[in-house]
Amino acid sequence: MAAQKINEAHEHMAKADKCLKTSFTKWKPDFDSAASEYAKAAVCFKNAKQFEQAKDAYLKEAEYHTENKTLFHAAKAIEQAGMMMKEQKKMPEAIQYIEKACMMYMENGTPDTAAMALDRAGKLIEPLNLDKAVDLYQKAAGVFENEDRLRQAAELLGKASRLLVRVRRLDDAAVALQKEKNMYKEIENYPMCFKKTTAQVLVHLHRADYVAADKCVRESYSLPGYSGSEDSVAMETLLQGYDEQDEDQVYRICNSPLLKYMDNDYAKLAISLRVPGGVSKKKVAAAAAAAAGGASGAPAEEEDDYEGGLC
Repeated sequence: MAAQKINEAHEHMAKADKCLKTSFTKWKPDFDSAASEYAKAAVCFKNAKQFEQAKDAYLKEAEYHTENKTLFHAAKAIEQAGMMMKEQKKMPEAIQYIEKACMMYMENGTPDTAAMALDRAGKLIEPLNLDKAVDLYQKAAGVFENEDRLRQAAELLGKASRLLVRVRRLDDAAVALQKEKNMYKEIENYPMCFKKTTAQVLVHLHRADYVAADKCVRESYSLPGYSGSEDSVAMETLLQGYDEQDEDQVYRICNSPLLKYMDNDYAKLAISLRVPGGVSKKKVAAAAAAAAGGASGAPAEEEDDYEGGLC
């Protein structure tokens, strides 16, 4: 089966070469037909799992579509060449081809297709290179933003924000979250603005910037419905506990369902939040009770260093 497909591919390439030849009766190469034959050859190679040869065929198809001034089809062929590199686990090269295709989509006046291709590229590279995925998602968001498609832009920025948190680029995450929140505000999706405010507070507190966290909450009171909402009450309580170095209050809010069931990257920020110099009132009260018990003359049990085993 594979050998048959490879033979078919070579037949299509031979036909393409004929399309490119000129003569006394045929003055111009037939780029359109040549591109079509290379496209067929590429599919044959792909079906035979000859991905390197398929890639070369797709690039030839793109070359002749470009000669024929059909940039959209050229970009599609280059994107397919990228997918052939992906099949060979050559992800950096795959992404390079997809990015090149996106530039051609933009040149052709089809930015939506460019943005969707960048999004796909981000998903491909995300398991291997989070920083590159962030770059691709932000580029895709920028394309959608230029087209006034703010919902799609905000969703892609959201992907970038979460990855920035994951790689601990918290300063960049704070900037991306603010931009994302502004977009949701512009399209009047206020519940998402509330969620982004909570994410901002967590990021700023991990940056040890209480002032910035507090400012995010204060600014959000201008959003319809935020005042008195579950989100605002939780953030006020969290900020109060953080400011008063009350570990118990911070722990209670950070482990509440509102924060624990956020996107995983933000939930991890919540449960890992610590208060610098914080004190647990429960532990202080327990220590005070123990001290009072000792002072009343109750015999204290001798501690066993190995109680419960060596572990």
